[in-house]
Amino acid sequence: MEENIKLPVDGERLREFTRVLQKYKAGKASIERRTIAAENWWKLRNQAEERKSIEGLQGFQAVSGWLHNIIVSKHADAMEAYPEPAILPREAGDRQEAGMLSRIIPVILEQNEFEKTYSDAMWQKLKTGTGVYKVWWDAEKLNGLGDIAIERVDLLNLFWEPGAADIQDSRYFFHTRLEDNEELEESYPQLKGRLKSSGFLANRFVYDDAVSTEGKSTVIDVYYKRRQDGRTVLHYCKYVGDVVLYATENEAVLARMEGRETEGRGLYDHGLYPFVFDSLFPIEGSPCGYGFIDLCQNGQTQIDMMQTAFLKNTMVGSVPRYFQRVDGAINEEEFLDLNNPIIHVNGNLGQDSLRTVDYRPLSGNYIDMRTSVINELRETSGNTETSVGLVSAGVTAASAIAALQEASGKGSRDATQSSYRVYSKIIGLCIELIRQFYQLPRQFRILGRMGTEQFVAYNNQGLQPQRQFFGEIELEMRLPVFDIKVVPQKSSSYTRLSQNELALQFYQLGFFSPGQADQALACMSIMEFEGKDQLMQQISYNGTMQKKLSIFQQYALAMTQKYEPERAGELMSSITGDAGIALRSKTKTKKTSSGEDRRVTQARRKARSASQPGGR
Repeated sequence: MEENIKLPVDGERLREFTRVLQKYKAGKASIERRTIAAENWWKLRNQAEERKSIEGLQGFQAVSGWLHNIIVSKHADAMEAYPEPAILPREAGDRQEAGMLSRIIPVILEQNEFEKTYSDAMWQKLKTGTGVYKVWWDAEKLNGLGDIAIERVDLLNLFWEPGAADIQDSRYFFHTRLEDNEELEESYPQLKGRLKSSGFLANRFVYDDAVSTEGKSTVIDVYYKRRQDGRTVLHYCKYVGDVVLYATENEAVLARMEGRETEGRGLYDHGLYPFVFDSLFPIEGSPCGYGFIDLCQNGQTQIDMMQTAFLKNTMVGSVPRYFQRVDGAINEEEFLDLNNPIIHVNGNLGQDSLRTVDYRPLSGNYIDMRTSVINELRETSGNTETSVGLVSAGVTAASAIAALQEASGKGSRDATQSSYRVYSKIIGLCIELIRQFYQLPRQFRILGRMGTEQFVAYNNQGLQPQRQFFGEIELEMRLPVFDIKVVPQKSSSYTRLSQNELALQFYQLGFFSPGQADQALACMSIMEFEGKDQLMQQISYNGTMQKKLSIFQQYALAMTQKYEPERAGELMSSITGDAGIALRSKTKTKKTSSGEDRRVTQARRKARSASQPGGR
């Protein structure tokens, strides 16, 4: 039946896709060359090291690890500020749903081992300038139930329209990969006997292992957008050569012919390419950026050249060399044997028979020059001594050290903030995939209040369009949307220490005393620190509860004095903590003729006499 139907994606359409892919690949050639060169630099591979034979000083070139150390330090900064999402509602009715998403999405990320993915993307970002994530729906997960999948993608396997600064503006977006022919034929029987060498092959990194492409074919995923009924629809096609493996446009046509419900939804309801780019130093007209290797490789080259010259000069000075006349009669074998105390000569030994080759050691200016280039490299990259924990000998105050470290870490914090913006997009895509595919309840183990373990069932019911009314008039459907705030899950040791010290100072100053809530809030309103809003809310809550408790205690004391006066002292002791009042309340109390406690009457009389002398 399918053979007699004219499908939108056929052989001619596939050839058009491939032509566009070749065009995109040609426009991305400079990015690929720079990316491959950066990876080679990261592995300390250069032309001098690749020479097969290095004998003595000939062809030797020193390769130092200053640039390597910069990238390692920046990666450590990025992982120290590993992000965590906080989902915030835009409407009051979505507060509960936002709270559930804030607890469930970290579980989904953990199931995808996102911390490792984030680490790999950071390495990619720092080395080549761009890290790439793919957030997609894997229908094969959980034994066919399907779930969200997040992975890092090789930049060399991605292709987009040249000149597009945002990949969402590209007309097409391609993702290619090599797969084994036997596995492809097992998964797609229609490929048997039809796999051949593909006309397209993506560039690859220079691997240490010999990676063969024999018996493999290039699988091409193409994403493209179409306008349908006033909205953007994301379509997808997966093919090998001239064989369509899956196409959303074809599936929509077949579904309509079979009477199945279809709304032309395309691949994903959010209508976005499921890829997110994270660039380090952005470049105009490209979603990619350049990394520390592009920025610092010139300084690293200068250091290596000077280091090579220093080592060669050291070897020349440590091994003396001599000029010998051709007609000299010195026994060379005995001369070179340091264990031989006697050297025989034939004839007279003149001063010009053997002469030491002059050696000129390098001046200290050259060493200073090398040190200057190293410092320039560290300043350019922001990997100064202060940022790695070293401070000048004269700086001893903790506040001064903290200020220096805070100033030296500006570059790392800026790069981290750009990664947080990308992380926010990843969380947004996860929410949209939950909204589309979580029809059935799924079980999650989450942490509740005070770290208690809870097991909850969750589906997308609360994320679907909801009815809204204005009085008795029904308005358009409302789609729950959320704001995503990214906070660091982990802080540096110094940050944690300073936060703990601040909390102890608040405790010692009585900020947590409910009776001083107003004073504490007034003081904290002009302060700035992490978690300020939450702490102010808690202090305000405690102060309000204290005021309400005080009012209830006064009511209880008044009622007790009126109806059970013999228990008034005991109640007062429980409120004030005065055990003496409780002890005295257990003794028999004497009352006046009016029924009032004699001690109360005496106290009232003394107060009146003090305020009105001579009065009764």
